[in-house]
Amino acid sequence: MGDGDQIAPSIVGAIGNTPLVELSRVTAGIDGRVLMKLEYLNPGLSKKDRAALRIIEEAEESGALKKGQTVVELTSGNMGTGLAIVCAAKGYPFVAVMSKGNSPERARMMQALGAEVILVDQCAGSKKGYVSGDDLQLVDLEAKRLARDRDAFRADQFEHRGNRDAHYFGTAHEMWKQSGGLITAFCDFAGSGGSFAGCSRFFKEKDARIRCYVVEPEGAAALAGESISKPDHPIQGGGYAMESLSQMQGVAADGYLRVSSEDAIRYARQLAKEEGIFAGYSSGANLAAAIQLLNGSLRGETIATIACDSGLKYLSTDLWDQGSEN
Repeated sequence: MGDGDQIAPSIVGAIGNTPLVELSRVTAGIDGRVLMKLEYLNPGLSKKDRAALRIIEEAEESGALKKGQTVVELTSGNMGTGLAIVCAAKGYPFVAVMSKGNSPERARMMQALGAEVILVDQCAGSKKGYVSGDDLQLVDLEAKRLARDRDAFRADQFEHRGNRDAHYFGTAHEMWKQSGGLITAFCDFAGSGGSFAGCSRFFKEKDARIRCYVVEPEGAAALAGESISKPDHPIQGGGYAMESLSQMQGVAADGYLRVSSEDAIRYARQLAKEEGIFAGYSSGANLAAAIQLLNGSLRGETIATIACDSGLKYLSTDLWDQGSEN
């Protein structure tokens, strides 16, 4: 094979095939292994690149998306970045609709990638940096209006099957191959639910004994059936007080894990300092959940999880506040 055979035809060829890394330092002294899929190494710095590409490609194949048609989607920033990249490479105008509560570097990145970014005011009483379910509903209403008014394709990550398909055919398949089939459990922070739904389906088909756990913010564990007491948690992209997610319909979880904001921050910082993995809040939550399992009922197991996005997307938040305790 010549060197030219390794050239990707566009940036979309760089989506996927991310490394799987064992977290041997943060698990020192713990009986068991944590394997983390570094999804923040995708071009858009998050796992959402996969879903963005799959949704657009399935819409092209079905005829739901026409040549040159505008694409619209609500986002906390990661899905929007993925769509901005895919749409730029494929020639579609893209409009991202995002709450003003999300970190501003996300909007700047999408704008740099050619997206039009519409920022929606938060509900009265909401705090900047903390997006509630009510805030997200306002964003959804604006996304629906724009899709209607501009005759646009709505790349609905909460409804489109391409979201979970991307992780079933991509993320989970890669993890299984990279681990040599050694994975005995999986945990994942639920945002749209696509990565958990896709990966858990794949793992269960490989071995029904593999246990799969949903990770949610403490005080916002709606999928676990709990009432919402902390809608203003800082883990952007999830825990929006949704009682159900379409991506999760028909998906059986072996359990639901709650992670506090403090633990998500602590473990994200630990990932950076001890493993050299510069990731965000949800990645810290995933590590915290995996360690919960190893210290509990899954002692000695091999747990797979995901580094969902890059720490670069949180530079304006308190995640990397150097004055904070480590």
